[in-house]
Amino acid sequence: MTRATLTDVLTPALAQGYAVAGVVCLGWEDARAYTRAAELEGLPIILQAGPGARAHMPISVWGAMFGELAESVSVPVVSHLDHGTSLEDCAAAIAAGFSSVMFDGSALPLSQNIARTAEIAEMAHAAGVSCEGEIGYVGYADGAKSRGTDPEEAARFAQETGIDAMAISIGNVHLQQEKHQGLDRNRLAAIEALCDIPLVIHGGSGVPVRERQDLARMSKICKFNIGTELRMGFGAALSHVMSEQPAEFDRIKILGQTEEALVALTRPILRALKP
Repeated sequence: MTRATLTDVLTPALAQGYAVAGVVCLGWEDARAYTRAAELEGLPIILQAGPGARAHMPISVWGAMFGELAESVSVPVVSHLDHGTSLEDCAAAIAAGFSSVMFDGSALPLSQNIARTAEIAEMAHAAGVSCEGEIGYVGYADGAKSRGTDPEEAARFAQETGIDAMAISIGNVHLQQEKHQGLDRNRLAAIEALCDIPLVIHGGSGVPVRERQDLARMSKICKFNIGTELRMGFGAALSHVMSEQPAEFDRIKILGQTEEALVALTRPILRALKP
């Protein structure tokens, strides 16, 4: 199937009560494993290139790789720029063939975040590309603290920017290795009462699986970003290969042996979010 946009996969998710996983990719092997898992489950998937991935490999390579993977399967595949921090980041992703971009202006004052996000959303839509924005601030497990999303600011942000999906901060945290106590349902309900846009949870690895299931079915959260959980699984698979074959030095052989384990890990993560 050709590439899908974020709108293509999140609009039916919002209408029918399910969510789609946005998986953080770091290379060919993990991106291919995630795509294979989606094909085996018959579910859409969002392949994401974040700042770390883009520092490791040029955006043009990511765009070509995601496009190749999208064409190799029958399910919808979104090529998504995660945490773009400038118009230039997002323009480069669009030029590279991405079907969706996220502009993260969450550290900016509200008025600046709205203005810059709106400009990027307009640029993206003119190219047939979706746009995700963030209001509030999602912190990091060992770094900056979160700032919860204000529901009234979220309503203004969604209306004035014209974005297709909105990332919110309701207790979710990036790079969390352990599942935490859960999200702020009261804040979520207040946001949902004022907004009709698909909502996004960054730091989905820290949200208990049962809670992800419940929220996928019962809330307007239509996209969970999953990164740390999958990276930990890849690391474990790689460690196992190296311990079993300490003399092996061929990179392709080593990384190739992690793929089946990563497919097996990814399938239930995707399945938990389906209708």
